[in-house]
Amino acid sequence: MTPGEPRIVQADNAGLFALGGTRSVIVGRRRVAVVDPGPDDAPHREALLREVEGAEWGVILLTHRHPDHAAGAPALARATGFQVRAAAEGSGVEPLSAGQRVATDGGTVEVVPTPGHTPDHLAFLLRPHGILLAGDLLLGRGSTTWVGEYPGCVADYLASLDRIQAMELRRIIPAHGPDLTDPDDAVDRFRSHRLERIRQVQGALDHGVGGREPASKEGLEALVDRIYGDELPTGLREGARWSVRAILEYLEVAPFPSSGAPTEGGEGLLAPGS
Repeated sequence: MTPGEPRIVQADNAGLFALGGTRSVIVGRRRVAVVDPGPDDAPHREALLREVEGAEWGVILLTHRHPDHAAGAPALARATGFQVRAAAEGSGVEPLSAGQRVATDGGTVEVVPTPGHTPDHLAFLLRPHGILLAGDLLLGRGSTTWVGEYPGCVADYLASLDRIQAMELRRIIPAHGPDLTDPDDAVDRFRSHRLERIRQVQGALDHGVGGREPASKEGLEALVDRIYGDELPTGLREGARWSVRAILEYLEVAPFPSSGAPTEGGEGLLAPGS
């Protein structure tokens, strides 16, 4: 490992959305930043504490507040005295703003707003290494992440992909799955998948799938069947419905509901027993 390279500690929370588990990233040794401390899990916290032992100063940075990324932050903050920082302030949390920089002895960490997965999602650019700590903006495997949680999420997500592709990145470290060593290829893959889903929804609508009320229960079921077919993993049909809802809003066909959307943290997104 070269000097200044971020260190990764993976939590034992493998799952459908977490892949092999949440990857917490530590930047620096004397002045450190811990990005996404992960779930509230004692063994994972102990592993993080070993990595920051002896630090003179530290901060905990959250890409977003889904529990697999942020639930461990309060306990880690109590154990270390580090300040927790995220996109929006809250109890014990200091807000971060676009372009804000945090200095560590492993490089400068710059705040990059990347909404889409959640409205408050951030990525962190590690200068001068050209490494992006991407949270759930991209995953280390596949071509999709959860985009269906709030009004405007599809437009936000596509804009976020454009934003990071304009950077001169050498590597992307996602919170789940292996590093992405060809950033342009990765962004192109995730963008192409989302645009293809949009084309599929529009094509289905053009052929009358979904009927006169495509956002109704019956309309959504018909659209999900047409677009996903047999490729939909067991337990993810509810997530597919909300993904289609988000695309319908993007296409200005139907408004996104003001409440009731599930979250990637598991609140209503997975079918029982999944």
